[in-house]
Amino acid sequence: MTIELTRPTADLFDSWAEAVAEFGDGHVDGSGLQAPVTPDRETLDELIERSTQLADTTVTPPDDLVHNDLYWIVDDGEVVGFLSFRHDLNDYLREVGGHIGYSVRESRRRRGYASAALRLGLERAREIGLERVLVTCDDDNVGSYRTIEGAAGVLQDVRDQSARGHAMVRRYWITL
Repeated sequence: MTIELTRPTADLFDSWAEAVAEFGDGHVDGSGLQAPVTPDRETLDELIERSTQLADTTVTPPDDLVHNDLYWIVDDGEVVGFLSFRHDLNDYLREVGGHIGYSVRESRRRRGYASAALRLGLERAREIGLERVLVTCDDDNVGSYRTIEGAAGVLQDVRDQSARGHAMVRRYWITL
């Protein structure tokens, strides 16, 4: 297993399309995409452009967004998941999304990809000088909260986010 975080690229179109399709019509955490997603060239081209803009810290992001590094979790040339690293928190991210959001395609779960990707996301947070990061997950997502706890995440609380379109959300802080 050689896991790396790779910025969206047309070079991995087929693997990206297969990974996105595996999520069906559901939301793909950390992907930078809004469900439902059609994994075609046009969608990927838009994603590449948006990810480049959001990562550019010399340009102010749109009002409702923050600077964000979008990555694909790649193992030996295969897109196995997605990770979004947000440089800052806005009101929504403080409640629901946190600094790091991620997901692993179902066929690749329980193999250590989420843990490895989260470690790499934490390295990125250190690079830009953050002292701690907020990572959240749904309260019923046992795999995700075990991943966060395995990365030294300390549970702050569990909040009802039904008004924001989510269920109960666990909010963890990881000190870097």
